[in-house]
Amino acid sequence: MKCIQTEHYAELAREMFFLRLIPMEEEVFRCVFSQEPIAETESVFIDRTAFATVPYSIEETEHSFQIRTSRVQAEVLKSDGRIIWTRLGGGANGAGSPEGGRMSGKCAGTSSPEGGQASGNCGDISGSEAASILLEEGPKELEKIDVMRYTTGGEAPVINRVKTVDGERNFIQNLKQTADHKAYKGRLHFRWKPEEGIYGLGQAEEGIYNYRGHDQYLYQHNMRIPMPVLLSDQGYGMLFNCGSLMSFHDGGDDSYLFFDTISQMDYFFIAKKTPDEIIGTIRSLTGRAAMLPKWAFGYIQSKEQYYTAKELADVVRTYRELGVPLDCVVQDWNTWELGNWGEKLVDKSRYGDLKERMEEIHGMHAHSMVSVWPNMNTGGKNHTELFQAGHLLHDYATYDAFSEEAREMYWQQAKKELFDGGFDSWWCDSTEPFSGPDWGGAMKREPWERFVLVGNEHKKYLPPEQANLFALMHAKGIYENQRKETEDIRVLNLTRSGYASGQKYGAVLWSGDTYASWDTLKKQIAEGLNMGLSGYPYWTLDIGGFFTVGSKWQNRGCGCNTDPSPKWFWQGDYNEGVSDYGYRELYVRWLEMGTFLPMFRSHGTDTPREIWNFGKKGEPFYDAIEKYIRLRYDLMPYIYSLAGDVCLNHGTMMRSLLFDYMEDEQARKTDQEFLFGKSMLICPVTAPMYYGKDNQELQTEKVWTCYLPAGDDWYHYWTDRKYEGGQFVTVDAPLDEMPIFVKAGSIIPMRQGIMYADEKNENPLEIHVYPGKDGAFTLYEDEGNNYHYEDGRYALTEFTWDEAKRKLTIGDTAGEFDGMEHGWRENLKVCIHG
Repeated sequence: MKCIQTEHYAELAREMFFLRLIPMEEEVFRCVFSQEPIAETESVFIDRTAFATVPYSIEETEHSFQIRTSRVQAEVLKSDGRIIWTRLGGGANGAGSPEGGRMSGKCAGTSSPEGGQASGNCGDISGSEAASILLEEGPKELEKIDVMRYTTGGEAPVINRVKTVDGERNFIQNLKQTADHKAYKGRLHFRWKPEEGIYGLGQAEEGIYNYRGHDQYLYQHNMRIPMPVLLSDQGYGMLFNCGSLMSFHDGGDDSYLFFDTISQMDYFFIAKKTPDEIIGTIRSLTGRAAMLPKWAFGYIQSKEQYYTAKELADVVRTYRELGVPLDCVVQDWNTWELGNWGEKLVDKSRYGDLKERMEEIHGMHAHSMVSVWPNMNTGGKNHTELFQAGHLLHDYATYDAFSEEAREMYWQQAKKELFDGGFDSWWCDSTEPFSGPDWGGAMKREPWERFVLVGNEHKKYLPPEQANLFALMHAKGIYENQRKETEDIRVLNLTRSGYASGQKYGAVLWSGDTYASWDTLKKQIAEGLNMGLSGYPYWTLDIGGFFTVGSKWQNRGCGCNTDPSPKWFWQGDYNEGVSDYGYRELYVRWLEMGTFLPMFRSHGTDTPREIWNFGKKGEPFYDAIEKYIRLRYDLMPYIYSLAGDVCLNHGTMMRSLLFDYMEDEQARKTDQEFLFGKSMLICPVTAPMYYGKDNQELQTEKVWTCYLPAGDDWYHYWTDRKYEGGQFVTVDAPLDEMPIFVKAGSIIPMRQGIMYADEKNENPLEIHVYPGKDGAFTLYEDEGNNYHYEDGRYALTEFTWDEAKRKLTIGDTAGEFDGMEHGWRENLKVCIHG
């Protein structure tokens, strides 16, 4: 095996084996493997320019080459080229091969491309005490394949237009495939430690938290948002520079990640100890999260669907009359004229007064969001313009989001009547536009069958190397073009699919069209935790589940109440929707959990979702919903500071207990609780206590058992009772009291009585201190809905609690911005709990 060392990388080569190791930081390596000489390639979601050259050394031993920085060693075994990753101890130079034997010196008999002997220096590393092996990779496999391209071969397309629950789709009947170029399929094998946990991979449907012993398929689909990230509870993570389909397998026989279509195997090994540090590196590579508008962290009311501009304004007005906080109302699909699916021109008979109604909504200090689709019916003005410009993919319906010109044209179409008409934000629906073949039928297909079916459909219309990237490029177009239009309105894009780096485009991912059941609620929590562990900061769901109906097809929404055919995805437990107290209870518990997500949004079909459909003031379901909406707004100073942390420090709002309690074995296994920020432990209730289906009354004790992580004391939010960590506790959990605990040492800023996120009312800023240990919190403030923060126009105020002195210190405010509130210090209320 030949060893080449340059200033920037080390490369090992032999026949059909080229492995390049590039130190990016002391604890971060990029690895590129190919059967051909390695070529530098561009990535649409990874940017390496922020990383500088890191000093490293190479030592050749009898069995391996050891490439090391001061913190990490990559040992490449000569026998099969696999890598053993080791974290080096303080002051140690490295760790030896488990196979034994060493040769001191440089890369023996090798030279750099620039000429001259390689400069690697090798010290004696036999005395390394604290070095620990993080991961033993298995072999790397690559097999050359023909990459196929699908066209009609110059024939007119034969289009089968199908109306599905998930929109109208084109299926081209006369596509022909031809070999376009060569690439590889590949596998990277792993040899995990026996008790190691593996997390990440984005969000799927099954509710798998720890992927050990499981298979997972990484492809874009309704309810599936893959992320090319693995995170281990042993203190490392991996980011894969791959936009193609992938699959993960961990079984008794083998463990590997499969890559469907790649030019070479390319990934980053991040040997940092905590999830926060790992994710900080992932964001440094994929992009800093953009600040969302402040109002995006308020309550968002949506449903399938509102039918007129007047109805949107009426919803906002009703919330204001009821005195229930609200920040946004959402317009779902069908703003277009009948038959013009996907047009971004509105039906004037229903939305002719759009501008006036949007001004009315803005006058009530609220905002709006509108659904737009990437695919359009033939004959509409938008479709015709894109078709004539050659900007449609080969389904002759979906615009080519990989073309900058097409993205700009799509934006201009959306701007003309929707953005200029007053809508404030985007709901980019169905951004995995080729999932139609699986969206029907009574029986859900096998996981591998769905992967092949939907994956192959994407590969018909997209380059296979980019089969997972359509939604990302779509979000890029919305973000970049809106920012060209104005810097005064932050981009907010709620999108059903996405990929790593979407956070820099203001894209919030939501989990898709789930159905209403207690089991779904539990699965959604685990999926949200894995999205956070994948490094993506903005994720949400449909509170209450999208579909509520099961067998009673006559009650279906989405215009499907005349279709009796069973659907595998339309399996809700509540045929009567809000008329069933069992559903009302599920909805309330779902909303209680959703209060503590990055985006707080109610949405679904089959049954209405506005608060007045759950009773009236003084009735339990209504009161519980109002209580949690108010709690969300009371916490707005805390929540918006968490958002600031996401942007400035690569923070994570919805935090698996792995983030802060990696050493706690029980915390590592906990998949039904999470931290909201670093202070609040959220323990969702995921089982009925009052009603079963069909209004069946239950006789159950209204209590819930929660795990409190070890190493901290915890205050019960509702009673202020203090508990020691490292134990399970059972607490009361009536309908309006989801168990919430606050970590000792926390400082939580609040303000009572806010009706919309930007409101500056007369109530004092409250600083809630939970004693028990030293603590600190940074309050973040800015102008709320422009990009001035990028120029440093924001303010940070540090609050610290000294436990020994029982003293709260408020630091000087650093920074300033237009409209900054200066008087809160004189009108401050400090609450010491316990």
